[in-house]
Amino acid sequence: QVQLVQSGGGLVQAGGSLRLSCAASGRTFSSYAVGWFRQAPGREREFVAAITWSGGKTYYADSVKGRFTISRDNAKNTVYLQMNSLKPEDTAVYYCAAGGSRPYSDYAQTREYEYDSWGLGTQVTVSS
Repeated sequence: QVQLVQSGGGLVQAGGSLRLSCAASGRTFSSYAVGWFRQAPGREREFVAAITWSGGKTYYADSVKGRFTISRDNAKNTVYLQMNSLKPEDTAVYYCAAGGSRPYSDYAQTREYEYDSWGLGTQVTVSS
């Protein structure tokens, strides 16, 4: 497992932008896919985006496609989630996740149980 430290998030008006960061300790972070999930009050945690170890493939939930962009800088052991055109329904606690798969895979997991390391979460609130 790796330790994941999240930053970013906060309060923004609808239509605004935020960037979340997920920094990892451990030299193996760059070998694994990373995913972002979110959980709104009263709802189950859901998939948002994922990226393969190389950054060559990305996956998005339909609800964020075209508005959110996941990227990574392996030299900095950091994955980012750029969120644009935010909507009130994007309000949630956002979590990054890593590991749980074989290294250097050409696939990035989109299900919670496929990851074994999680950040503590960061709150994103979008006001209308």
